[in-house]
Amino acid sequence: MLGIILINKEKGCTSHDVVNAVRRKFSTRRVGHAGTLDPLATGLLVVAVGPATRFLQYLPLEPKEYVAQIKFGKATSTFDEEGEVTSEGPVPDDLSGAIQEVMPQFLGLISQLPPMYSAVKIDGKPLYHYARQGKTLEREPRRVHIEQFEITQMSQDSVEARILCSGGTYIRSLAHDLGEAIGAGAHLTGLHRSRVGRFTDGQATALTDATPDMLISLREALPPMPLIQLDETQVHQIREGRQIGLESPTGSRLVALLEPGGNVFSVARVLDHMVQPECVIPAEATHGVS
Repeated sequence: MLGIILINKEKGCTSHDVVNAVRRKFSTRRVGHAGTLDPLATGLLVVAVGPATRFLQYLPLEPKEYVAQIKFGKATSTFDEEGEVTSEGPVPDDLSGAIQEVMPQFLGLISQLPPMYSAVKIDGKPLYHYARQGKTLEREPRRVHIEQFEITQMSQDSVEARILCSGGTYIRSLAHDLGEAIGAGAHLTGLHRSRVGRFTDGQATALTDATPDMLISLREALPPMPLIQLDETQVHQIREGRQIGLESPTGSRLVALLEPGGNVFSVARVLDHMVQPECVIPAEATHGVS
């Protein structure tokens, strides 16, 4: 069994909770996801099952799209509604105007400091481990790209925003920093991930409804790349880690290799007129989809 399943995560559970539930439902230990969602957040979680976990590195997982609810007037220790209030400030009468004035600094390539309540590790321990002890550590800022940051709804002290961004972006930090920029303080009250690369939440299923027949094949999930059909001898050579000759140039640095049955079993790198396997499904792996 192998493939990709798109899960619509509910509020309150962790991404690891989803992985554990899929392990139980699909009777396999080999399950992984392609990007953590906070317990507060809902929405799309891309989950790989079986040997497909090896291929997560090749999936088109950017940009990511979120719908965020941001409340102004209070900043919190966790940058969301679950933390303690750390500061308060007056919400501008013209909240829309105040946001539009500072919005340019939140678009394009920006630097972002990972929040203390995050899974980023320092000295082998996640930052939230130190935060729970009341410690604040020096963190290296990260460069992320914000393609779109659009206010879609607004009330007196809250907004809903649609954000299109690169992987690794902390939406909680965006909310916090936006509040700081307008002098009011802000925190996240809701977050929904609606898109990961070309996968959308409309394709996702509730965890309780997930079944193996919903698995997306590797052939469907991988980004467009040349497909090369191999015979049994070539398949054996690739599984041994050996290079094989390429009959004609592909114009691509990566190719997907197919077994005689038409299933993807390897992604390989093109080197001159040879292909070198990078990721291979072992022969003993049972896979109904691929």
